[in-house]
Amino acid sequence: MKRCLLLPFLLLAVACGETRVILGDERFDAYLPLLQGQRVAILSNQSGIVGDKVENWCLQGGQEVTPESVGVPFGQPADTTRPVTWGPHLLDVLLEKGVDVAAIFSPEHGFRGTADAGEHVASAVDEKTGVPILSLYEKGSTMPSAGDMGKFDVLVVDIQDVGLRYYTYYVTMQHLMDACAVYGKKVIILDRPNPNGFYVDGPILDMQYQSGIGSLPVAMVHGMTLGELARMMNGEGWLKDGLQCDLTVIPCRHYTHRTRCTLVLSPSPNLKDMRSIYLYSSTCFFEGTNVTAGRGTQFPFEVYGHPLMEDRGFSFTPRSIPGAKHPRYQDERCYGVDLRDTPLQEIWDRQINLDYLLDALAHYPADSAFFMRRKHFELQIGVSYAREMILSGASAEEIRARWADDVAHFKAQRRPYLLYRE
Repeated sequence: MKRCLLLPFLLLAVACGETRVILGDERFDAYLPLLQGQRVAILSNQSGIVGDKVENWCLQGGQEVTPESVGVPFGQPADTTRPVTWGPHLLDVLLEKGVDVAAIFSPEHGFRGTADAGEHVASAVDEKTGVPILSLYEKGSTMPSAGDMGKFDVLVVDIQDVGLRYYTYYVTMQHLMDACAVYGKKVIILDRPNPNGFYVDGPILDMQYQSGIGSLPVAMVHGMTLGELARMMNGEGWLKDGLQCDLTVIPCRHYTHRTRCTLVLSPSPNLKDMRSIYLYSSTCFFEGTNVTAGRGTQFPFEVYGHPLMEDRGFSFTPRSIPGAKHPRYQDERCYGVDLRDTPLQEIWDRQINLDYLLDALAHYPADSAFFMRRKHFELQIGVSYAREMILSGASAEEIRARWADDVAHFKAQRRPYLLYRE
């Protein structure tokens, strides 16, 4: 198996070779001068590591070269004789380089990435460095107070996204950009590849369904890096009151939207390997139904099931575990479908795959309306017609055809803001 030294969160686009992708946080010459004499706040979590000390795998030409690189949990090498190591956190690097880091903002799941989805995350102090961590999930507010905004001059963003509208890190970034626009603070984004950045799919959010799991009128799989998305927020007037913030994006080098990325650290507690990240755009819909996608197991978003789907041979029992303290159907045996052997190319080719949802519905009790948790499902998918079509018996192809124009429109709309070749 051919290997090469890579950054913590990437694979090369075509082959392991001389040219590797360089993340924004590695480009010190581009952004350290902008931080001199400034009080700095960072938006980051456990994913914000810097360096090239990770051994990983190469996917050549978008084909599955090493299945192990997809199914192995983050942080574990396929070859167990070779330990995984990675670089230091951005926070430690900035402090070592003499940058005045005055504050840390933590997204959903907290600075160390261990909290449940939507769990209250309190302000605290980073034990290692003593830098205060300012929560955006206290007292029901999503924007920092004036007092917190007065603690810094520049916000630096370094966090791993996975490129879906309901994956909430970009929402946190949006709220901070709102505040920076209002208070006249600069924003610097150290860009990272998007592991789902090679396609666009799904409906554009109908803004009547705007929420904490969908705040921008973008396609469900938008295919953009956080740096590109931030440029679009500025350019389309999507920030508070149509304001723009003073934005600088430090792009990756040698990255395109055809680059396949792999991670070695989990970006959030319930995305545990690359297959879960690729399946997430399809299986996360179960969060809006009475079927579980496997939270409380070691393979969330790679299975689906329900205690009443007894005709299925596969079974699993959700347990209370870190990152899923109170999973649906805790300690109940669920029966369903295991997707862990689904070929990687099939997942890529199908993109958003509604057949999983339709399959579960077909094996559900006769009262199909009970299958959907209407409010959550519509907030997640972002339109009303999808639920209606699913319950009326429409096929996956018919539903996808309904949002085809949205995909074409969004691809054209986002083009001026892209930093990387499609």
